Amino acid sequence: MRKILLFLLFTMPLGAHAQNTLIGTVTDAVTHEPLSGVSITASSQPTIATTTDRNGHYSINASGQLRFFMMGYIAIVSELTTGHTTLNVSLSPSAVDLQPVVVSASREGQSRASAPVAISKINSVVMQETKATALYQLLNKVAGVYMVNLGNEQHTMAIRQPITYNALYLYMEDGLPIRPTGIFNHNSLYEINMNSVKDIEVIKGPASSLYGSNSVGGAVNFITPNPPGGYAARVQLQGDNYHYRRVDADGGFTSGKFGLYTGGYIAHQKNGWQDYTDFDKYSSTLKATYDLDVATRLIASATYNFLNTQTPGSLDSARFYDRSYTSNQRFTYRKVKAFRSSVKLEHAWSQASNTFVTLYYRNNSTAQLPSYFISDVRNAQGQYVSSNGQVNDQSFNSYGVLAQHRVDFDFLHSRLIAGMYLDNSPSSFYAQSLNIQKDVARNYYTGFINTGVFIDDYRIKLFNTAAYAQYELKPIEPLRIVAGLRYDRVHYNFRNGLPTTSTKYKQQQSNNFDVLAPKLGLTYNLGNNKGLYANYSMGFQPPETGDLFNSRQQTPLKQATFNNYEVGGWFAVFNKKLYTELSLYQLNGKNEIISQLLPDNTTQNQNAGATRHSGIEYTVTYAPIQQLTFRFSGTNAWHTYKDYSEVRTSGGQTTTLVYNGNRMANAPTWIANAELTYRPQFAQGFRIAPEWQHINSYYTNPANTKIYGGYSLVNVRLGYDFKNTLLKGAGIWFNVVNLTNKLYATSVTSNQYGDTYYAAPPRTYTLGISYSLSKP
Repeated sequence: MRKILLFLLFTMPLGAHAQNTLIGTVTDAVTHEPLSGVSITASSQPTIATTTDRNGHYSINASGQLRFFMMGYIAIVSELTTGHTTLNVSLSPSAVDLQPVVVSASREGQSRASAPVAISKINSVVMQETKATALYQLLNKVAGVYMVNLGNEQHTMAIRQPITYNALYLYMEDGLPIRPTGIFNHNSLYEINMNSVKDIEVIKGPASSLYGSNSVGGAVNFITPNPPGGYAARVQLQGDNYHYRRVDADGGFTSGKFGLYTGGYIAHQKNGWQDYTDFDKYSSTLKATYDLDVATRLIASATYNFLNTQTPGSLDSARFYDRSYTSNQRFTYRKVKAFRSSVKLEHAWSQASNTFVTLYYRNNSTAQLPSYFISDVRNAQGQYVSSNGQVNDQSFNSYGVLAQHRVDFDFLHSRLIAGMYLDNSPSSFYAQSLNIQKDVARNYYTGFINTGVFIDDYRIKLFNTAAYAQYELKPIEPLRIVAGLRYDRVHYNFRNGLPTTSTKYKQQQSNNFDVLAPKLGLTYNLGNNKGLYANYSMGFQPPETGDLFNSRQQTPLKQATFNNYEVGGWFAVFNKKLYTELSLYQLNGKNEIISQLLPDNTTQNQNAGATRHSGIEYTVTYAPIQQLTFRFSGTNAWHTYKDYSEVRTSGGQTTTLVYNGNRMANAPTWIANAELTYRPQFAQGFRIAPEWQHINSYYTNPANTKIYGGYSLVNVRLGYDFKNTLLKGAGIWFNVVNLTNKLYATSVTSNQYGDTYYAAPPRTYTLGISYSLSKP
């Protein structure tokens, strides 16, 4: 009897709590890359829990049900069966992401609630469902962002600024600037491989403590995919009714310690909706990872982008309103070759300390015959005399290093981040003058003759050095304080290739610009997905090399500085079905560099004594049921000249025009984007998403005497992803942009002879198909 009781005593608990040692991998259901930091708990035994490592692997001794959860993803529960030893899981990114994990605020993953900045994230779900043919179709969903479509992936931007072509934004790929300070290009996002982007993060306003120069209006970080767990591949084809054709493909694998990802696309357009807009684009990305040990990883990546496009230029009012999208010339172009590569070594000394060092290289060339430099020469009576233009080429190579160390302390749960950035970018620029032939009666430029005369010919040794530190602490549990300091020094060593008789510049000169920029911010967590933040930061903008040394520039430029003050918050109500983010800001500029219209209707840059940019940005997301999501993003902003004047000479008389108190040109006061997405339960895999885009009216000249009425636009996107059929992995989509076929311009500029318009596409239908496969 005693033996029986002992047997029952030892076997009953074993029978009640029999456990399996379970192993597996957790991956992203969209990108198929391994997910690190996924929380795994046993439903019946909450004390049994683990997290996935950086390769998405986990091991747990459990029985019953397992819950897999990670912020930004839809949690799932899996039932374990007897003898279950392996369980691979895919988590789907949440369409309603209350507190996304972001990496751009500190170059490490953290909750948005812990970052005292206005930061927004476009995740892989939004990217996969939008099926954008150009980046503006994604970025314009973000509150406070208006990316201006100039056609064929060309663009300019407005983030806490008017629509501007100036160097007020920092564009990055995996935290590395895609161009060096001093060689900004408002079009430079055509140097991004759209097919190899899994997330986009937008920091609005200066982010000086980590990123420094040119992140005045904002910083946009494009995050590339990591190699998938196991293997995965995808291919998709699309085209529209205006002969745009595109093929995308990507894939990769992980085997042991080694992982590889590659992706790219080819786009082609001929005989589009607008005259003289043929283009070709080729993009490719290669990324490899290797785990030297459990704490050390090596990441190597390379990206190449090639763009060859015709550039029709803007339209006059007659052509625009007549919907006659004909170019007034057929010879301007832009050819871009952009190569970037990097090697990153990251090492975790412990859970409280890690370091990374990145070596990078860039090789870039932009050759063009720009339509915006074609100008007419007129006599004192305004009669036409002749026309001229130029052909130019700017090239640069970059060799640099970015290093950062992070250490956590027990004292007040604090954290120190320190880093340094070195960028050596020798560059060259030349421009030759063109005699442009014109048919005056038809207002049509018929051709050109290259005179062989150099307007500009120079070399610049550009060297940017920076050091930064950021300290975070939590004096009490809900409060996090972040203080940062960054020093930037930009050095230009200019060598002139023109003889002294043909240039106004010296044969050799050096220019230095530097700033010590502080940052102070805090977040206060009110609990239940509610919180507040406040932030002060400084932005810094050195003059561009093209502004300092270009023969067209008539006045010398100073560096510009900006002081940014902002407060904001976020809250979720109605059982987390409604989520709102809000930011209020004031950005005060000193010596802001802005574009000035010249008498020949070309532009140059000039310092404004003082400017002020203030506004409110807001996003409301509401999901009353799982199948329905509504999002409204908007910004109301006021951009004002505080101290600015222009000197005009006409008929031998000089006039000073004072614009103090005027609204800045090309500055809409209200920008909004709303989208309703429906995914019916009865037709899993189907989605429909109507979208509304609104740009309010704005002045088109600094005198505030001319105005463009703005526009409202309706787009509709439909898609179906096959789930549980023989076609599993296949997808089809149909997008309609400009559903009502509205006539509108993405940008309008006024000059003394009238207005010019960048016309937007009429109603455009895009049809696409895709197929993907994967195995963990």
